[in-house]
Amino acid sequence: MADRSARHPGARAEAVAAWLLALPALLLMWVMLLGPAVAVLLLSFTDWNFGEPEMGWAGIGNYLQLADDPVFWQSLRNTLIYVGVSVPMTVGLGLGAALLVESVGRGRAFYRAAYFLPVASTLLAMALVWEFMFHPTVGFVTQAFRAIGLPTTDWLQNPDTALLALAVIGIWQNLGLAMVLFVAGLQGIPRDLYEALAMDGADGAWERFRRVTWPMLGPALVFVVAIIAIRSFQVFDTVAVLTEGGPNKATEVLLHTMVQEGFRFLRTAYGAAITVVFLVFTLAITVAQTVLLDRRAHYG
Repeated sequence: MADRSARHPGARAEAVAAWLLALPALLLMWVMLLGPAVAVLLLSFTDWNFGEPEMGWAGIGNYLQLADDPVFWQSLRNTLIYVGVSVPMTVGLGLGAALLVESVGRGRAFYRAAYFLPVASTLLAMALVWEFMFHPTVGFVTQAFRAIGLPTTDWLQNPDTALLALAVIGIWQNLGLAMVLFVAGLQGIPRDLYEALAMDGADGAWERFRRVTWPMLGPALVFVVAIIAIRSFQVFDTVAVLTEGGPNKATEVLLHTMVQEGFRFLRTAYGAAITVVFLVFTLAITVAQTVLLDRRAHYG
């Protein structure tokens, strides 16, 4: 160690300077992310309700109560169904939109902005528009189904269709984000790969996509799936505005259950336990998707 310090007399000073420069970011990360997460974890092992002067240790009592709570299991099931529907559809449609936008000669910037507009819009305001579109008599969706001879229903009040209707709204909102991220990935593909493929005599659109575009989009695909999965797990606004978890808990999701328990019923410790479960599921599924997709991704 002495020899190393003698060879690099400024190494210790550089290390100290690096830590000092990183200290504000580390403090901010702790205050905004790590600190609250640890506080919620500790709170979930107590019996504290909002407004009570004392707090007692409950151990895993809140988690045992979760295991016997049918509303929790229903909300977890609905959340997983929502994610399972919205993530593949959003990623697939986002990739298709990115390929179409990049193939347009003129107006490319306009189409990018048009697709990205739902991401930047206020979902609470747009939820009212979607509520009208799903109206059982005069809504656009109902009129479209009638025009092509398909049966209609009260989309947001039918337990068989309410969750799927909310998934459609989620797909619409996240489609632009997936498209923009895929466009960035498409622009990073070297053009000479397509030229080399054309020289080999395989210049068809499908061959270009199968042999160059799709393999080179691996890193972008990993990132898009992870981001869309996280955003889908965080579904709350549309549930709170349009259905409030109904009908008959058909659209009850984890975040809505957590807010109801923690802020409406003031069962703070129980709501914290639901939050911990939500964070664990989000992290586990995101990591699993990233690991599985990352193995197939090609990093140039």
